[in-house]
Amino acid sequence: MHTIEVVLAMLVAVVASGYLVRILPFSLPLPLVQIGLGALIAGVFNRGHALEPDMFFLLFLPPLLFLDGWRIPKQGLFRDKGAILELAFGLVVFTVVGAGLLIHWMIPAMPLAVAFALAAIISPTDPVAVGAIASRAPIPKRLMHILEGESLLNDASGLVCFRFAVAAVMTGSFSLADASLTFLWVAFAGLAIGVAVTWGVSTFQRWLWHGFGEEPGAALLVNLLIPFAAYLMAEELHASGILAAVAAGITMSYVELTGRISGSMRVQRAAVWNTVQFSFNGIIFVLLGEQLPGIVERAIDTMQETGRHSPWWLLVYVLAVNAMLVVLRLIWVWLSLRWNLLRARMRGDQGGAAVTSWRVVLAMSVAGVRGAITLAGVLTLPLMIPGGEPFPARDLVIFLAAAVILVSLIAASLLLPRLLKGLELPPDEGGRREEDRARRASSRAALAAVEKARQQLVDGQTTTNVQLYNDAAARVSLLYQRNLERGQGPDEDPDKVKRMEQAYRSLRSAGLNAEREELFRLTRHGQISDEVSRKLIRNLDLLESRQRD
Repeated sequence: MHTIEVVLAMLVAVVASGYLVRILPFSLPLPLVQIGLGALIAGVFNRGHALEPDMFFLLFLPPLLFLDGWRIPKQGLFRDKGAILELAFGLVVFTVVGAGLLIHWMIPAMPLAVAFALAAIISPTDPVAVGAIASRAPIPKRLMHILEGESLLNDASGLVCFRFAVAAVMTGSFSLADASLTFLWVAFAGLAIGVAVTWGVSTFQRWLWHGFGEEPGAALLVNLLIPFAAYLMAEELHASGILAAVAAGITMSYVELTGRISGSMRVQRAAVWNTVQFSFNGIIFVLLGEQLPGIVERAIDTMQETGRHSPWWLLVYVLAVNAMLVVLRLIWVWLSLRWNLLRARMRGDQGGAAVTSWRVVLAMSVAGVRGAITLAGVLTLPLMIPGGEPFPARDLVIFLAAAVILVSLIAASLLLPRLLKGLELPPDEGGRREEDRARRASSRAALAAVEKARQQLVDGQTTTNVQLYNDAAARVSLLYQRNLERGQGPDEDPDKVKRMEQAYRSLRSAGLNAEREELFRLTRHGQISDEVSRKLIRNLDLLESRQRD
């Protein structure tokens, strides 16, 4: 019963955190608020809630990685693939080797393989935490795409390196040749399994819908289970469940392009996944806060192993490890930038060779915030090694990983908004033009479809019905004609177009709100049934969601 109470308390804390960040008179990142509430829960219940490491990993990571792969903008991912791959793989290896050697040198009592495991698990970054920090000082879109792509791929590379390091601790040996071959199998088999699971499930589901009709509740549940299926199947075949979950999410984004899912189901599914993302990320940070007092206490107890009897050495370790990460990331970002500029000059691309502001370099370095993946991964450290002895320095590793999350969150929340404030980057006009082209093309297709449907409806009808169908087609066509006429003039003032669009949205929202209020009033007074009210309000909600997109 105590476990159920703690879980419910964590869920309440996640809900409360969403309101607290709005209520507090000063700005705090959402993850820090959730960590504080978790510490409060630990104080109320007098102990942290322990989870089995493997269960923790399975429960939280697959859906989060799946959703990251599903929602990341693919065009931005492929456009900046060079910079993303350099950060996601090169920086991870650079961090594992550099930070691992420095940690082992600083804490000789921590075996080298354990130091590499710690460096690997603190190498992945967390875009959710960065987004929460930058909510009041928005990160430029292209920079955010690079950070999202880095996070998507370095989750996998960091966790795979972590698994190898832990395996070296457990077996007491490490072979680079064997590890390289194993990595190839782990990586490619994991990717293939993720793609196969999503395509297979989606194809079978479409066959069921075609033969027996669509069942929204079951479809949503299947969608939620896909990342777990991909992860478990990959792990069963000794491949990377992490990469399988990521590949399953990326594949799902391409399955979406088939357009065989109804709009209402997409709205429901987006709402469900938003809830899952908010809840799981929140619970992880609440768990960090809840376990933080015990982590600190156990870390102080293990200080005897390092030969440092004063607990203040923990603070030294924390500051040193965080300084290592910042310096290593800064060096790598600078070197990567220099290399990309050199390649641009060799290609004769003068635009690509433009000097990037030092503030962008610093922002990229400070934005390396650790979060849910680091915590979820470090808590999977085994309690014992095969000989029956405790895992070396386990509590100290968990403490340092948790401290890295806290310090990186605090540092980014203080520095990132200041670095981004007033930062001028070239405007992204391509995205606006692309959106206008898409609106006009889809509107032309819609007008043609409306006209074709009108001709089919009026065929053989009476004069009265023909007039009725013509009026209905005219009303529908007006909605699409507005998209074709908007902003076509070469000298059209962008600010004027923007103000007109805002005015339209505001007036349209006012109308939708008034419709809803009237439907609620009629329902309260018993003038229409609940069933009719729900149906009409649902339609208005769908219109409003489309209006906001």
